[in-house]
Amino acid sequence: MSETIRTILADDHAVVRAGIRQFLEHAPDISVVAEADDGDMARSLITLHKPDVAVLDIQMPRASGIEVTRWIRANFREIGVLVLTAYDDDPYVMAVLQAGANGYVLKTASPAEIVQAVRDVNEGKSALDPVIAQKLMHHISGQRPSHIVEYEALTERELEVLTLAGKGFTNKAIGIQLGISDRTVQGHLAKTYSKLQAGSRTEAVMRAVSLGLIDAAME
Repeated sequence: MSETIRTILADDHAVVRAGIRQFLEHAPDISVVAEADDGDMARSLITLHKPDVAVLDIQMPRASGIEVTRWIRANFREIGVLVLTAYDDDPYVMAVLQAGANGYVLKTASPAEIVQAVRDVNEGKSALDPVIAQKLMHHISGQRPSHIVEYEALTERELEVLTLAGKGFTNKAIGIQLGISDRTVQGHLAKTYSKLQAGSRTEAVMRAVSLGLIDAAME
């Protein structure tokens, strides 16, 4: 990996931040460019540094990780968001993913798993803790199409791109498989997000699975 993944770490516990920073920066391809101990500081530092990935806790003073995630999606769609938290309650999981986070990993994960999650989010993949993925599938399987707002039909190509995105392929890998450019893949995903009223790749896949457009057993 030739390029360093620039990250900002936001958590209101200094000891936790120090531990996470230590093993993130032990990875040769990750650099923590700034730390924040509350949501407002996180937004200021993100505006200043424009990192590749923001690693956020959920419960923070002044603005929660969910609020910061929504703000990032409204202002810096290119920044990956990885929520790293101790909370695995269903309302938190759904709120975080619906806000547009690319990943949701529990603090019980190993350092290697968290490092890989940062890499995955940076590459445009979804990064979900196995516990969170299971909750997500239960949530999706329990939904009925009537609970989903009306949406504009996706083209065959958009469905192909979204299916591959749901399998964790990067834009470049999707382009190679379909014989199209990265930019074209990005364009198809942008249209898909708009049609499904989704704020992120993860949310678009969730909506598509809920609607029966793609298979939930994608892996």
